[in-house]
Amino acid sequence: MSVFARLVEHLADLLTPLFHASAAAAAIVLFTALVRLLVHPLSRAAARGRRAQAALQPRIAELREKHRENPQRLQQAVLELHTEEKVSPLAGCLPSLLQLPAFFLLYHLFSSTTIGGRSNGLLGHRLFAAPLGGRWADALADGGTAGPAGLVYLGLFVLTAAVATVNYRRARRTATGRPAPLAAGDQVPGLAAVTRVTPFLSFFTLVTVAVVPLAAALYIVTSTAWGAAEQALLYR
Repeated sequence: MSVFARLVEHLADLLTPLFHASAAAAAIVLFTALVRLLVHPLSRAAARGRRAQAALQPRIAELREKHRENPQRLQQAVLELHTEEKVSPLAGCLPSLLQLPAFFLLYHLFSSTTIGGRSNGLLGHRLFAAPLGGRWADALADGGTAGPAGLVYLGLFVLTAAVATVNYRRARRTATGRPAPLAAGDQVPGLAAVTRVTPFLSFFTLVTVAVVPLAAALYIVTSTAWGAAEQALLYR
């Protein structure tokens, strides 16, 4: 925590001539971009995995027809097909999982009043009028939605909703373009639920932005915006 705090402080010092009082917020955005750059090779591999999975859909449809009277045999056959072709049914999860440590690190850093036995100086940094260690509830209590801090969150909500809508529409288009999925009783265990819920997960970021410290919210907004642009490039 102490090492990471010093890293954020140094980045903020470098960015102060450009962003002044919001330099620490800019440092968090830069840190998020660096994390996304590090996992970009895995994102490219995940994109290849999803394309490979889409290519398997006609063969899965054949298996469904062949084993429609035997759901257990169908599940086994589909799993064997994925193993044979070295395709994961949940391709694409790894890049998101690898970002979790960075998110939780930011969350704890801006939720702690002390770091290494000393007062956490990062809590004094702001994004315009909103403290990086504050939450939306704090902004509502200090001026309401139209207050200085409330307007910062309003801007974040608008940006998050826009990115979530883009991701939702892309996920729906992808689902529409695929062959009909397996029947409810014939799905690979757990995959049906994941497929149905995935398009709506984008909007969960709105809830997260509302409840986490502003610094962690900045990480989420930057990461999801980066992800939307990355998906547009990788799946064009």
